[in-house]
Amino acid sequence: MAERAVKAVGPRLPIRTQIGFAMGSFVTGPFGTVPGLVLLQYLTDTMAIPAAIAGVIVVVPKAWDVLFNPVAGRLSDGHFARTGSRLPYMLLGGIGVAVTFAALFAHPDFGGRTWLDAGYVVLVFFLCATAFAFFQVPYNALPAELTDDYAQRTRLTSWRIAFLALAILASGGGVPLITDAVEGVAGYRIMGVVVGVIIVSAAIAVFFILRRAPVSALRQPTPRWRELLAVLKSWRPFRWLLGIYFVQSLGVSTLLAGVPYMARDGLDASGLRTPLFAGFVGPALVVMPLCVVLSDRLGKVAGLRIFTVVFGIAMLGLLGSPVLPLAVVFFFVALAGIGYAGMQVFPLAILPDLIAAEEERTGNTTAGVAAGVWTAADTLGLALGPGLFGVIIQIGGYVPSLDGSAIQPDSAVTAIFVGFALVPAILVLTALPLARRKLLDLRA
Repeated sequence: MAERAVKAVGPRLPIRTQIGFAMGSFVTGPFGTVPGLVLLQYLTDTMAIPAAIAGVIVVVPKAWDVLFNPVAGRLSDGHFARTGSRLPYMLLGGIGVAVTFAALFAHPDFGGRTWLDAGYVVLVFFLCATAFAFFQVPYNALPAELTDDYAQRTRLTSWRIAFLALAILASGGGVPLITDAVEGVAGYRIMGVVVGVIIVSAAIAVFFILRRAPVSALRQPTPRWRELLAVLKSWRPFRWLLGIYFVQSLGVSTLLAGVPYMARDGLDASGLRTPLFAGFVGPALVVMPLCVVLSDRLGKVAGLRIFTVVFGIAMLGLLGSPVLPLAVVFFFVALAGIGYAGMQVFPLAILPDLIAAEEERTGNTTAGVAAGVWTAADTLGLALGPGLFGVIIQIGGYVPSLDGSAIQPDSAVTAIFVGFALVPAILVLTALPLARRKLLDLRA
């Protein structure tokens, strides 16, 4: 029957379970961050692919996940109902992500034929995104099944985001160090292998740590797709939360795509890529306790609104980067990182509350399908960000090259600032009206 003991879960989870769950961030963090951070530049500055076309290449494979992730969620729900575990899907998905991620940056070299280079990246990224769905979708469904306590879900998510910050720092911060130390295609190849090792190690750790963790009572999956679609159509709080997370993921991924361009062309200092990235992600490590306190005192929706405003203010401040002292630029980067941390914690803490309430109402397992739709929106947002940034700098007249040495016109530098700071600020603040407490905060 089940691979894990199935029983009602109390409000307190063992630290081992919380850490085991959080380890999954070393799969989701590198996949969600590194392609958005370097893939666009990898295409424009090692393959000489025009920025707009490179942006499309980054978007198309992940757009597939919009259709496939709900299917992966449906399969995950069925396996969970039969065995009491989603972990086998996560293990196989994690291994698949690791292998295809390394292949993504292998650059087999088709003799300078750009269309073959581009086709290879599209195909491998397509496979990588598909493998990721089998990890990420059941991973997002787990919190609703590991605990039924409102506050404990915030703590569980806080562990996850703290580990996510570490994963992003290790992968996103380390990637420029590798590609700078070993220049050209060889640096990207080494980077792909290193990140692949991190991903597969994390997937194995999650499987073995959580395989004995208890889960909540098993329910049968909703029997037919038509009924599932009816549930999602009538599930208004989920749609509102999904809209918030999608728009904010789009804004953050646009910012991340602009980091290397901002460092090299905006601030005229390529060596600042890693410090900028670390300054953005690092604050998440110290913000987690604050998120827990705000959740307990004000509620999760209020916390989400506060951190959204903080992020928006920081991004508007970064528009002044050309004339601001470097110390002030890093202050705004760190402030944006604080906002980003809260924008990650609170939607992911609200999601299992909504799932648990809906499953209690219907008596069916919908966690996997809900997580599939959620992951599809998240993946699309992460993919569209680099694509959007690519279009913006293409309009600005960005000049692609084989070695990243092209001198950029003033219009391209202006476009980099617009894509890096103004567009993310507008997108993230647009989500504020959707964060309505009466719809999303079940404790209210």
